[in-house]
Amino acid sequence: MKVNGDVESLDVEPWVSLLDALRDRLGLTGPKKGCDQGACGACTVLADGLRINSCLALAVQYDGSEITTIEGVSHPLREAFVRHDGFQCGYCTPGQICSAIGMLAEHESGMPSAVTESTHAGPTHAGPTRPEHTRERLTEAEVRERMSGNLCRCGAYNGIVDAIMDVAGQDAR
Repeated sequence: MKVNGDVESLDVEPWVSLLDALRDRLGLTGPKKGCDQGACGACTVLADGLRINSCLALAVQYDGSEITTIEGVSHPLREAFVRHDGFQCGYCTPGQICSAIGMLAEHESGMPSAVTESTHAGPTHAGPTRPEHTRERLTEAEVRERMSGNLCRCGAYNGIVDAIMDVAGQDAR
């Protein structure tokens, strides 16, 4: 697999999670082991550009894939999180940033969320679900819904939403 731009060859047992392979075998400590059940999002990474909970993924499933952890992220969201105080203790921040990058790509491709006002088709994995001219504006409600799989015990949610809206070129609130 390719991790943060580098080709990595791992020999892992079939039951090793992607999170454990990244942390224990490759020394990438950005993705965190929070709940280890896919509920908190602290382990979120990008797999071929899509956000996933790496604690629920088996490393062998991603043979040949491109994995991006926070260590490999060069994105304006990093600075926006600092500028908008979108982190407190920082534990969830790597997963939040990776999730936000994936979420912005999903929105840009036209994938609707549970709060999207109008859709012309349901979500597919084949590409955009709505024509470009009907794409909904990214709203605070959209960001909150789309980021709902990432938890922050410190309560930095307002700063996180502000950072995402800033990078998306939208006004928060």
